[in-house]
Amino acid sequence: MEIAVRINGTVEPLSACTIEALVVSKGLAAASLVVEYNGRVVKQADWSNVVLKQGDVLELLNFVGGG
Repeated sequence: MEIAVRINGTVEPLSACTIEALVVSKGLAAASLVVEYNGRVVKQADWSNVVLKQGDVLELLNFVGGG
């Protein structure tokens, strides 16, 4: 089933999946990633339990070191 989810301000069509599956499909480095789901930060341990639904809003924030 295809749904539309807003990711970092852009609406993207996706197959229904979990946050974890989305991160893997995008090839993102989970170790340095923070996910905000509908205004709340989701712990990485919970990513596999959150199934994305039509109209959800995600912010994927990738932290990098530096100075």
